[in-house]
Amino acid sequence: MAVLAAGALTVTGLAGNAQAADINVAKNAGFESGLANWTCSGGSGTTVSSPVHGGTAALKATPSGQDTARCAQTVAVKPGSTYTLSSWVQGGYAYLGASGTGTTDVSTWSPGSGNWTQLTTSFKTGPNTTSVEVYTHGWYGQAAYLVDDVSVNGPDGGGGTDPEPTIPAAPAGLAVGTTTSSSVALSWNAVSGATGYTVYRDGQKATTTTGNSATVTGLAADTAYQFAVTATNAAGESVKSAAVSGRTAKEGGGNPNPGTSVPKHAVTGYWQNFNNGATVQKLSDVPANYDIIAVSFADATSTPGAVTFNLDTAGLNGYTVDQFKADIKAKQAAGKNVIISVGGEKGSVSVNSDASATNFANSLYSLIQEYGFNGVDIDLENGLNSTYMTKALRSLSQKAGSGLVITMAPQTIDMQSTGGEYFKTALNIKDILTVVNMQYYNSGAMLGCDGKVYSQGSVDFLTALACIQLEGGLAPSQVGLGVPASTSAAGGGYVSPSVVNAALDCLASGTNCGSFKPSKTYPGIRGAMTWSTAWDAKSGNAWSNAVGPHVHGLP
Repeated sequence: MAVLAAGALTVTGLAGNAQAADINVAKNAGFESGLANWTCSGGSGTTVSSPVHGGTAALKATPSGQDTARCAQTVAVKPGSTYTLSSWVQGGYAYLGASGTGTTDVSTWSPGSGNWTQLTTSFKTGPNTTSVEVYTHGWYGQAAYLVDDVSVNGPDGGGGTDPEPTIPAAPAGLAVGTTTSSSVALSWNAVSGATGYTVYRDGQKATTTTGNSATVTGLAADTAYQFAVTATNAAGESVKSAAVSGRTAKEGGGNPNPGTSVPKHAVTGYWQNFNNGATVQKLSDVPANYDIIAVSFADATSTPGAVTFNLDTAGLNGYTVDQFKADIKAKQAAGKNVIISVGGEKGSVSVNSDASATNFANSLYSLIQEYGFNGVDIDLENGLNSTYMTKALRSLSQKAGSGLVITMAPQTIDMQSTGGEYFKTALNIKDILTVVNMQYYNSGAMLGCDGKVYSQGSVDFLTALACIQLEGGLAPSQVGLGVPASTSAAGGGYVSPSVVNAALDCLASGTNCGSFKPSKTYPGIRGAMTWSTAWDAKSGNAWSNAVGPHVHGLP
């Protein structure tokens, strides 16, 4: 059978008399960068991850009709020099050759093999030749052929050689996406120089992929798994990424978020994941008067916008993660919502870009899957960007579904005007927002909705500032009164439970008001919040015992 030069690789170079070590002047010789530097006729070529001779990729080209699936490259050569041309082939008929040598063009071929076979020939360049086309192709009507590790070995023609690959960096941004009862979808940031990725489940290899996403299947329902990913190329495998947790959905489908409904009138309490002198509690210790329990707090990570949660087992007298998770389920079985709070006085989470918004949503969704949280509380006291926080919360809502609970705990200064970033965020997500429990403490004097100045610690302060939110666009069901549980819980702004109840009556029915009386009533007012359940417990649960029944008895 005659050899048909159906494909070609061209090499260009400079003349010179300096002697140097021979190099491989072919580029992307192992196809680790896909078809970069190569041109294949009629779209006949692609790269595959198996079988390969070396590295993580090989060329696969399929002849069809009058097309022999010719793939070629132009390489730089030195005039008057000898080059050894070789490649490894497998599959159907495979040809390897060089044209435009300036002397005698050469080729060699294999009739096909089930194993990798090396083709080798050599050529000499003419006195004025600075480029040569090197090609490989198959044959009409024959099976697809595979090529890997092409070499055009000889003097540097001025184009140099590809640098030896280095082991890629560990992937960043690993996040959990859609889950089913038997699968978890993952995605991560692409890594420069990587030609593939390996996904690990609980430390064992689960799957490989050439892209920056994968779905791990064959999992048990309603089960949490730890995932990590590595990047690979011809040089080797990176270290593992930071691990993330993903929980499969319960049998029969649905989201892992239990989606417990929030009552019409609700009491929110912050549960402390630390010991600061208040009563140390387990979640199971939180009284039944609390409808929403905000676990305080999620922790920032080194990835912008991303958060995690670390149970303070030592500070909580040996409270274990398994006990904590079991207590969450028990509270939910009793009709309560347990959510994760982000921020606090010392919280340093910043969501100020598309990337950080994505990281924020993905990491929170991972926590929802891992622990079964019903939602999230936004308590960022060091600034908030409404544009990106809105994106983050909407993304989280899309992942978690309509049962997601979203609460916010802005400071009074943050809700003085609808132009403030917190207020804008609340209005931006009004359709998915559960409640804003503004902190009516550590504040000093503020303006009420009537333009008058009111000092913290009074019925008027609570009602006149709540009026701003109620008249600024939030529904009554999205407004709650946030107060300290005791004088020890805040630096200022404590009011007795009777004052909280009076303010709720004033807003709901126009009774028990102070000097300020709103122009209308808001019987749908959501309720009240306190910092914290631990400080409440320190005072014998005096706050929740008084405010809880009153909230639940509102019209």
